Amino acid sequence: MTISPTTVLQDSAQFLRRGQSKALRQWQRLPLMDRWLFGELLGPLLFGVAAFTAVTLSVGVLFELVRKVAEAGLPLTIAIKVLLLRLPGFLVLSFPMATLMATLLAYSRLSGGSELTALRSIGVATHRFVVPALVIAGLMSGLTFLFNDLIVPPANRAAYVTMYKSIGRSIDSERGSNIIYPRYGYITHGPPQKKERLTQLFYAKEFIDGAMENVTLLDMSRYGKKQVLSAKTATYNEDKGIWTFNNGSIITISGIAKPSTTTARFETYSYPFGPGPMQMAELPKDANSMTVMEAVQAMKLMEAAGDGKGARKMRVRIQEKFSFPAICIVFGLIGASLGARPNSRTSRSQGFGISVLLIFMYYLLMFVFSSLGVKGTLLPFVSAWSPVLIGLGGGAFLLKQSSR
Repeated sequence: MTISPTTVLQDSAQFLRRGQSKALRQWQRLPLMDRWLFGELLGPLLFGVAAFTAVTLSVGVLFELVRKVAEAGLPLTIAIKVLLLRLPGFLVLSFPMATLMATLLAYSRLSGGSELTALRSIGVATHRFVVPALVIAGLMSGLTFLFNDLIVPPANRAAYVTMYKSIGRSIDSERGSNIIYPRYGYITHGPPQKKERLTQLFYAKEFIDGAMENVTLLDMSRYGKKQVLSAKTATYNEDKGIWTFNNGSIITISGIAKPSTTTARFETYSYPFGPGPMQMAELPKDANSMTVMEAVQAMKLMEAAGDGKGARKMRVRIQEKFSFPAICIVFGLIGASLGARPNSRTSRSQGFGISVLLIFMYYLLMFVFSSLGVKGTLLPFVSAWSPVLIGLGGGAFLLKQSSR
């Protein structure tokens, strides 16, 4: 049986019409007040996304691209492509800020025009007409998480590769640089150790197509003996669980009181170390450029290597990947509560200034708690979510004040 293209197009059009009709019916089922408030919030939200994205994009990447076009000969078409690839990362930053500005401006205008006073006069509580703002904030939180986890990491990587390939640096997805992998444990053949310490340190200048180049391995796992292994290349044999170093030398330093040094060169040398460096090389270096799954993988690698500090830092970053989108809800509650105050009237310029001030204060609070979590003073969960809880508490207090 043959189906004509016309029939397919007609069926597709009919399916779209049914979907639109269903969405319209769902929208019309909402109370009139909620639909009205959603409409009032949409304009300032789009304005806030555009304004904050333009500011952060200009400061964060535009000036750098202009300099590379002028000084490094970066083609203009490549610069535009890089700018578009970097755009999702700055949209993620603008979503919480736009949510704050939108709720503050929309509710302030409604309060200044006595619309909220009219709602109060017919018995509508303040917390009821703040609900649409929280719904919008919740949607922005979900959008922020999806962007931050699914779109931003690959887009940033593609932007990096595109830019540096265009100026003569050969970089692809199977290449990394400055791979550092530490391993912690107990020193053998010596006095008993009370705590683990650095036993091996693996460093490779570059990682290209499954091979490490310009490799240095420092082995301090045996008491009174240190080895420095240097090689031109190194590859990992997954079946045997060993590394094969090629064209290098081993420097052995023995003794404590009177150390002696011996040097030996080799064509190939096998060393049991595990796949940690390979797995680390395949992950982005910055936790902010990782997805949640990549961050969890990096944390497990650090735990396996005995790097407690690195693993603790990664736990904090994983929690922050979930707590950061919740900023939209915090800012939505604070903005709506401030704007809903009786006789409140805020212009766009004032709203922008107030938003910037509140954002600065909140991000400062985040930085302090994050530092305490990385240091180990606070648990990762507590350090990541405390600013959110404090912000929600402040928003609830402001909402209560606006209800008087």
